[in-house]
Amino acid sequence: MSLAIVIMAAGKGTRMQSDLPKVLHEANGKPLVAYVIEKSQALDPEKIVLIVGHQADLVRQATASFPVEYALQQPQLGTGHAVMQSEPFLKEFEGEVIILSGDAPLFTARTLRELIGFHRSRQAVATVLTAEMEDPAGYGRIIRNGGGEEVLKIVEHKDATEEERVVNEINSGVYVFNSAELFSALHGITNQNAQGEYYLTDVFGICFGKGKKVCAFKVADANEIRGINTLEQLKEAEQLLQGEEYL
Repeated sequence: MSLAIVIMAAGKGTRMQSDLPKVLHEANGKPLVAYVIEKSQALDPEKIVLIVGHQADLVRQATASFPVEYALQQPQLGTGHAVMQSEPFLKEFEGEVIILSGDAPLFTARTLRELIGFHRSRQAVATVLTAEMEDPAGYGRIIRNGGGEEVLKIVEHKDATEEERVVNEINSGVYVFNSAELFSALHGITNQNAQGEYYLTDVFGICFGKGKKVCAFKVADANEIRGINTLEQLKEAEQLLQGEEYL
């Protein structure tokens, strides 16, 4: 099967206390997004599409040496809207699409290979990478079907019941989709929510509604799915990236 990778790199990163796009903040002298692209290249994908938005020209300049195509998200209307911008680049593509965040550099190529292998072996239309956290507060929860491999729903913390909040398996924001199913479902999502945004996780609801198989693959090391939203988290990631296991 062919593989394409979509990397979301359009956000501002307001909590980083800088006008620099979040994905261009450096860890050990290298922009965060560079780690994500390099690990994507290790999978030998047919295409890498970088979604740019805030200070798009700066992000293009910083990544010009990489074999990526650029999709512009302007304005930024949510994660689902971001991935919608990649559709023109993947119109003729038949295969699987991995979706990554340009501000989450700690995952390994090995984990992504395992995720793809799991997705294919289960013949799922979508698979979400998950992790267990001691304190899952604030994260979307993965509600499995009776504790099995299949997912019943992904529920945001603020929308979760007390029972669902006890679950400590969380959504990493890393996904693999069958391409046709992804874009078909994206056409069905709306922005009828408090934020007025198009959420990528709404795609899963559409898949569930069609009776499609959605699975979850849990990574052993929760550090791999860390995103970076603050300068403190950037420092922590920088230390971890000095270890070979995250390179």
